[in-house]
Amino acid sequence: MDIDAFVAASKPSWDRLDDLVRRQRRLRGAEVDELVELYQRAATHLSIVRSGSSDALLVGRLSSLVARARSAVTGAHSPAWREVARFFTVSFPVVAYRARRWWIGVTVVSLAVAYVVGVWVARDPAVQSLVGTPEEIRQIVEHDFADYYSENPAASFAGHVWLNNAWLSMQVVVSAILLGLPIPWILFQNAANVGLMGGLMHAHGKADVFWGLILPHGMLELTAVFLAAAAGLRLGWTVVDPGPRRRAEALAEQGRAVMSVALGLVVVLLVSGLIEAGVTPSGLPTWARISIGALAEALFIAYVVVFGRRAERADETGDIEHAPDLAPTA
Repeated sequence: MDIDAFVAASKPSWDRLDDLVRRQRRLRGAEVDELVELYQRAATHLSIVRSGSSDALLVGRLSSLVARARSAVTGAHSPAWREVARFFTVSFPVVAYRARRWWIGVTVVSLAVAYVVGVWVARDPAVQSLVGTPEEIRQIVEHDFADYYSENPAASFAGHVWLNNAWLSMQVVVSAILLGLPIPWILFQNAANVGLMGGLMHAHGKADVFWGLILPHGMLELTAVFLAAAAGLRLGWTVVDPGPRRRAEALAEQGRAVMSVALGLVVVLLVSGLIEAGVTPSGLPTWARISIGALAEALFIAYVVVFGRRAERADETGDIEHAPDLAPTA
């Protein structure tokens, strides 16, 4: 390796790092990020220079710069609000956007399963008889299904729904540890349950009640579950096809992406729970309740597409770590 050429090529970044260190108390958010990145780069460069150059003066100057930069970095942290803002404007949406093909696939397959089960149940009285007696089914379709949304105070019901939905999503996320293998079964159970209830309601002339109660919150709720499943399945597929990187590196990045999805969906499912508790059982006309649910769904999809696409175009991955430069080879 030509150490002189390496030093000449690296000097602009060293000069920039020196400038940032001198102005460390007046840095803005983007400059703090740049300071950390350039410090990591200079630390790698120092090890290269030490092993490839006998110029003690050069090694000393670069060692001093790295030491001062390290001191600046340990005291230069972005405000917590900035980290939160970055998570919701970059990290979470870009991870969701990058998983869009898996997300769409999971959505299509799950809805297809729910539709097939629903049609089967609605058209076959023998299948309905397996669910319960005629009296039990009548109790479900005429009372239990609708009463579920209004039998408890809205605040406590919202909390219950949020925990239940979060638990379902966490089951999917935790399944990612097992490379996503349990996820298809979890999705099938969820889709089959939706299809079963829809089939029973349709078969007994309660289709309007079913859709009027399931759509306002269900669109956003199921979208969140499908996104969690997509992230988990994508992690599992990384084992099969890690791409150009080493398998361990690819798995580590996708594992962190799954955790970003899990954290972001806490907020999404909270919104879904509030709709389920406050809008679904309300006295609003059916069209109004469904419109509110559709608006929430549209806003979430638009949020992911707008912020996620912008972050992807900026070469963001949503990862929480910035790997330092690799040492050049001769």
